[in-house]
Amino acid sequence: MSTLPFKEIETLDVQLVKQFPKLHFLQSGLDPLPTAIVYCEANFGEIDGKTANGLVRHSPSFRILSVIDSEKSGLDAGYVLDGEYNGIPVCASLMDSIEKAGGIPDYFIFGLAPSNGLYSESEKSLILDAMRLGMNIVNGLHEFLNDDPVFISSSATLNVTILDIRKPHSKNDLQTFSGIIHQVFCHRILVAGTDCAIGKRTTATVLANALRERGLNVVLIATGQTGVMQGARYAVVMDAVPSQFCAGELESLIVGAYETEQPDVIIIEGQGALSHPAFTTSAAILRGCAPHGVILQHAPKRLHRTDFENMPMPSVRSEIDLINGFGNVPVLGITLNHEGMSSHDIAETVKEYNKEFELPVTDALSLPAERLCQMVFNTFPALNKQLPSITP
Repeated sequence: MSTLPFKEIETLDVQLVKQFPKLHFLQSGLDPLPTAIVYCEANFGEIDGKTANGLVRHSPSFRILSVIDSEKSGLDAGYVLDGEYNGIPVCASLMDSIEKAGGIPDYFIFGLAPSNGLYSESEKSLILDAMRLGMNIVNGLHEFLNDDPVFISSSATLNVTILDIRKPHSKNDLQTFSGIIHQVFCHRILVAGTDCAIGKRTTATVLANALRERGLNVVLIATGQTGVMQGARYAVVMDAVPSQFCAGELESLIVGAYETEQPDVIIIEGQGALSHPAFTTSAAILRGCAPHGVILQHAPKRLHRTDFENMPMPSVRSEIDLINGFGNVPVLGITLNHEGMSSHDIAETVKEYNKEFELPVTDALSLPAERLCQMVFNTFPALNKQLPSITP
């Protein structure tokens, strides 16, 4: 463990083990994963369903049994997201989901990420129904159910637990930035974007896994609620941290991860966009992790910022210039979010951007992960030399 006075932020497995002693297997890995259904009404596969989308694609902490979205009921969740069947059904309702599961799952996960961060009354009622059936609740919104008298009482009466993922630590436990990040002597790569809900976490996860497959020791730092739910070993929900402490909390987390894991490379998930006025944590992330390089994620067909129809999307060039100027850090490659794009569109955009920006360009989901790895090796060739069996 760390010998420096910087704490490691609690991750989901630690939080769950503390709150649910029976869930020791999240750390030991000896028992089956807890089961869960994910609620994502009318938004699965869409932008505001990003939490559900992420959990269906990658969920080391839960065995996802189904997704609730009456508008896509009867479809396969993997097919909805990526055109590939994964055996996870999309169900019409809570009871439909339970019936298909053949019993009561361990968890009900709220998989929507609305811009206001709040629940509707009907959603609260559904969560209470799940609790009455004996399901624990995973809440990723800014509205903390553990602060609601109705949910406090129901949790105690029904003997179920509510995990408010975004609930911040006590201010007495928060860290301010110190500059010790510059004593982390391994490559740090930030996956940033031109908007929120654009695929930064997915690209960061694909890159981290691909580099591990190449034999590198990689730490992935999650900075949002979905990454915490997915069980990221090192995670902090940045938009739940008071602004004064954002850079310091991330710095502290990275220092702890570096000392514990001694990685070859650290990949950091970005939030929002540096140019987006609604996501000030983007600046804190850039300062707190002090990256050596940035991968920029962009959706070429997206016309306006998510949930901000009067705010046009920035250009790739303007975002690169802003990152270069603000962080004094190079952009080492561009990755695409292919929403609304055909395979032909993707191929043409890769060629166009490669020529215009003189940077490697790829799509983390539709093109080989090796292209992501090559972005890293192009900028940090020493990492490839650590792998004698691989030809650069």
